Amino acid sequence: MELKELGKTGVKLPEIGLGTSAYGGGPGPLRKGVEAGAFLIDTAERYGSEEVVGQVARGQRKSVFLATKVSGANLKYDQVIAAANDSLSRLGTDYIDLYQVHWPDASVPMKETMRALEVLVEEGKVRYIGVSNFTVDQMKEAQDALKQNEIVSNQVLYNLVDREIEDGVIPYCQENGITVQAYSPLAQGKLSSLAFFWHTRAMKVLREMASETGKTQAQVALNWCTSKSNVIAIPKSNSEDRIMEFCNASGWRLAPEQIELLNRSFTRY
Repeated sequence: MELKELGKTGVKLPEIGLGTSAYGGGPGPLRKGVEAGAFLIDTAERYGSEEVVGQVARGQRKSVFLATKVSGANLKYDQVIAAANDSLSRLGTDYIDLYQVHWPDASVPMKETMRALEVLVEEGKVRYIGVSNFTVDQMKEAQDALKQNEIVSNQVLYNLVDREIEDGVIPYCQENGITVQAYSPLAQGKLSSLAFFWHTRAMKVLREMASETGKTQAQVALNWCTSKSNVIAIPKSNSEDRIMEFCNASGWRLAPEQIELLNRSFTRY
């Protein structure tokens, strides 16, 4: 599994992590993924998967990088502190590796939210601060509100058919040493489905490229995502076999001309 630095922290994470939104596979598939090198597991207080993620980390806490999120509905100071403590309890750990704001709330001052996150870092309950679904302006506001810490990551929608972040978020994150975590990197499974005809010609290119490389459609689509220097993908599956398929999307690289062909074939919108 190829590793990439988290922000400018010096911490190395796998370029393929494990998402757990609407996860129902139990600890087994996630453990298998960790064994295969996908030791970044992403969850959230809203996902209902923190308990099972905690089971995976039990007995191997230092080998699993736990990322979770505070809901965008809980961004007042006291709410953030309470949410973090609740997540720690559900995860069965005394620290969260990466604590992320799930989505911004314009009605709560950014300084109030970031102050709470920095207190959690000071108390040793959180190692690093991240955000999710933030625009460039929101990332700038969040960073300006922090006194001693840096935003290390932004988790956003990104895949071959959802590429809006290429216009602003990805360049900004590359310039400022912020990791992009791509959620729904397979467009909720559409990019790995033979029945998906969102763009017949583009899907034909993807299928042919999978055949040429001896990989699956999902592996090609994930490798395209992680071809960007600061992008990590966090696909989700309840299946052990599928998670192993995801893990095998790393350790090799599409050729530059293949990446360009995919860029041309899938229309940005």
